[in-house]
Amino acid sequence: MALEQIAKMKNTSLQILIVLGLVIVINLLGNSVYKRFDLTRDNRYTLSDETLSMVRSLEEPVIVKVYLQGDFPSEFKRLQAETDQLLEELSAVNDQIVYRFIDPLSNPKELIDKGLQPSRLTVQEGGKVSEAVIFPWAIVSYQGKEENVSLLVNSVAESQEKQLQNSIENLEYEFAHAFAKIKEDKEKKIAVLKGNGELDDLYLYSFLKKLGEYYHLAAFTLDSAETDPVSTLRQLKDYDLALIAKPTIPFSEEEKYLLDQYLIGGGKTIWLIDNVHAEMDSLMTSGKSLAYNRELGLTDLFFSYGVRINYNVTKDLYSSTIRLASGNTGNQVQYQDFVWPYFPLVFTDDQHPVTKNIDPVLLRFPSSMDTLENGLKKRVLLSSSANGRVIGTPTPVALDEIAREIDRNEYKDAAVPFGVLLEGSFKSAYADRIKPFDYPESAESSSMTKMMVISDGDIAANEVYRGEPLPLDKDKWTQQPYGNLSFMLNATHYLLDENGIIRLRAKSLELQFLDKEKAYRERGRWQIINLVLPLVLLLLLGILFRTIRVRRYAR
Repeated sequence: MALEQIAKMKNTSLQILIVLGLVIVINLLGNSVYKRFDLTRDNRYTLSDETLSMVRSLEEPVIVKVYLQGDFPSEFKRLQAETDQLLEELSAVNDQIVYRFIDPLSNPKELIDKGLQPSRLTVQEGGKVSEAVIFPWAIVSYQGKEENVSLLVNSVAESQEKQLQNSIENLEYEFAHAFAKIKEDKEKKIAVLKGNGELDDLYLYSFLKKLGEYYHLAAFTLDSAETDPVSTLRQLKDYDLALIAKPTIPFSEEEKYLLDQYLIGGGKTIWLIDNVHAEMDSLMTSGKSLAYNRELGLTDLFFSYGVRINYNVTKDLYSSTIRLASGNTGNQVQYQDFVWPYFPLVFTDDQHPVTKNIDPVLLRFPSSMDTLENGLKKRVLLSSSANGRVIGTPTPVALDEIAREIDRNEYKDAAVPFGVLLEGSFKSAYADRIKPFDYPESAESSSMTKMMVISDGDIAANEVYRGEPLPLDKDKWTQQPYGNLSFMLNATHYLLDENGIIRLRAKSLELQFLDKEKAYRERGRWQIINLVLPLVLLLLLGILFRTIRVRRYAR
């Protein structure tokens, strides 16, 4: 009996030694070989190659302050946890990244002074609805520079759960974009074209101000295109992108060939084109106006690239409003907002990085577009709802239309294109034509490049009130948010992005949220289960343990 006990003790000791040895070996391997495993179905915590490359390039300490600490709605704890997990992954890649969570309510004024505006949330807990205020922001510091990072996607069109999902999907992009912005000095240059009646800078102020945080901007005129086109073209090629915002004066053949060769040489271009003259100023003055064709001489140019902007205007039942005087109360003029179908709130491609998770984009008197087969990759990014109506021009436009009953049978044009992204190797529009001028570096096809064409010149135009420019991303009367600024910024980033970070905006996750109404209805049952079940399990374990003891020692 004693020998058996000794043998058992030896076997037990051997087993313990083997386990300890395995633990030591695993620890040694863990110190020398580091690997993290993402077992989530949607690879939620797998960083993209673009992010990894950016993070690994950070050679000095990066301090990240996250203002998601303290008492806030439980569902937003999810955003806190996902942010914490992402930053943990980033710091695991580069230990120069140090982060901490801070309670924003300790000094809210300082945060507001830095431009970190709080968000008001509707909270439903315990069958009661209340309001909470959070600061969903982070600040990234690197080499003495700071960059604000928005952690919450603002969208009035989405539910709070969907808003949270969009925000979590966007976390990797927001941080990677912030790292790229503070690490890299401005290198890319944008030419804001003038000379063909384009929008004045006052009406582009909101967009250009934000754009100037990322790129060098300069006005560039084509006035010398006829007298010295070669020199003008070579100067334009010093810029990475050309912005042509709502030209009103026709382009000459020299100017068109110049812009064609700029594109063929690899330059990126954003065209914001009004093919129809339809302005609200004359309409508000007289109550009626005429929408008529505006000839810019660009039809053949666009046709050769595979797009066509038609001569028409598109109305949509899903649209914004205009504010009109509706009467007087005493000496005060009363105003009312009326739905104005000529100002459609357009749908965006929710799977593309330019348009994913942005508010509806406001257009004013947009024209329909067609795409043509020519080997280029084309992606419609902006389009009407299922209830659009295309109207040929010229056509009268009158304010009294708001008083007429809408005939829904007239609104049958679905998904009318308003914005198209073109990518690929472009063929010159002058490949088989006589050239307007001799250009020694002339080419008939390009390398891989990109171009954006929008059939509304006002998409980037902010309103002006009493001589001051207003924000592009909201209505001046109703404060309704629009996605115009986000769209234009994302489009520019996409065209100029060489490190591929903008593509992170298309990341999708599968998140499950608690049904709070159902949870509240069934709270009694789950409370009982949570209280009684552990006691029952404990009792059963006690009975089982006692039974085993009785059987063992009853011998």
